[in-house]
Amino acid sequence: MASVGRVRAEDPLWPRAGDWPPLGRLPADAVVDLALLGVPAWRTSLSPTGAHATPGAVRDALTRYSPALMPHEHAPRHLAESDEGEAPRTAPSVSDGGQRGPHHLAEGADGGQRGPRDLSELVYADLGDVPDPDGPDGESRTSARVAAALTRARKLVAVGGDNSITVAVARGAWGEDISRAGLVTLDAHLDLRDGVSNGSPVRRLLEAGLDGRRVVQIGIADFANSAVYARRAAEAGITMVHRDELHRRPIAEVMAEALDIAGAGGGPIHVDLDVDVCDRAVAPGCPASV
Repeated sequence: MASVGRVRAEDPLWPRAGDWPPLGRLPADAVVDLALLGVPAWRTSLSPTGAHATPGAVRDALTRYSPALMPHEHAPRHLAESDEGEAPRTAPSVSDGGQRGPHHLAEGADGGQRGPRDLSELVYADLGDVPDPDGPDGESRTSARVAAALTRARKLVAVGGDNSITVAVARGAWGEDISRAGLVTLDAHLDLRDGVSNGSPVRRLLEAGLDGRRVVQIGIADFANSAVYARRAAEAGITMVHRDELHRRPIAEVMAEALDIAGAGGGPIHVDLDVDVCDRAVAPGCPASV
């Protein structure tokens, strides 16, 4: 009996979400709408982890999806296009270079979608992985790669690795703008621990000059944080959105409010998505899910 391997059905009318070309394949003067960078950090994780394998696993998984978003009646208009025609503010991004708006498909007279949105119309590129991103030297390499990427890309998605990458990625995107920058986290934890780990990035950014009043933490869970760190968050002026509140309010509304708070200083915004914001039943492979 012949062995059965993984088969990828080819269909010229069904492009793959994972078909990200390397940056070198694009014209030298091309402005990239969205870039992907792997940051496989793991050495300071508080939990046993295989997070260093995540960038490759994400790339592999993306080949099973299409880049098409289906129209639906209740899609918030601001997710499709802002009043100025800029990129959707709720995209999982590090920074917006403001170089140009993305492509948009036709809308109805009332702003509703008349057809699917094809993300393959964007200009996108895979920047590969940062080598050995752990430790002070690794964080410096990561920040430098992010800063360089954002000279070409309007938006960057950095895929960990564990959540310690938040510091290096945000610092690379913000540059000297940290005093005006904002941070939105989707995370069950406050990440205000002492020391250097995947449990300390928010504290480290605050100590580097980030204003806590422009930090919003969405999905904070019971039994996942200490009272000491909760008081530390309150003292810093951080806005905390409890996981239970997400059952009562649409996530688009919560994110819009968070981005308004984080963007109040007029600087760049980093959005940090930690998988442990999901219930353990949804993300059983994440050791910190609760």
